[in-house]
Amino acid sequence: MVEVTVTPQSSLADRPVAVRVRGLSPSQLITLRASLTDEHGECFQSRTFFRADAGGEVDPGHHPALGGSYTGVWPMGVFWFLQPDTLFRRLVKRDVAGSPFLVRLEVFDGVCLLNGPQDQPLASCEAERWYVGPGVQRVPIREGRVRGALFLPP
Repeated sequence: MVEVTVTPQSSLADRPVAVRVRGLSPSQLITLRASLTDEHGECFQSRTFFRADAGGEVDPGHHPALGGSYTGVWPMGVFWFLQPDTLFRRLVKRDVAGSPFLVRLEVFDGVCLLNGPQDQPLASCEAERWYVGPGVQRVPIREGRVRGALFLPP
């Protein structure tokens, strides 16, 4: 049974996580897709192709991506190379303290350039990427024409 995991499942957005795919056939070609929808409803995704090792595992931190959104060994590449579905859109997070970005990771058999409704992933999981740690207080700043926010640790 194929399984994709993100460790830790919930983390700050600037912290590295480990992505692993297990349960594949040796040398199986897969597509690892990461996707998220921002607060404006825009979809961002990365799509990368990997070949499983002799043990049927893929680890983006040790196995090179063969193509797609990037090539080579990038441990956080599936997150760093998220691109908008609509050109010239930027990934924006306004509610930094209230909710995380939910990044969905999916594994597909072979090279999948486009996914239709009939395409079912072999495995999937979700990762929470927070912008503010627990207990951090956000204080809005308004002084003359200056606008900003002060983030105070717990």
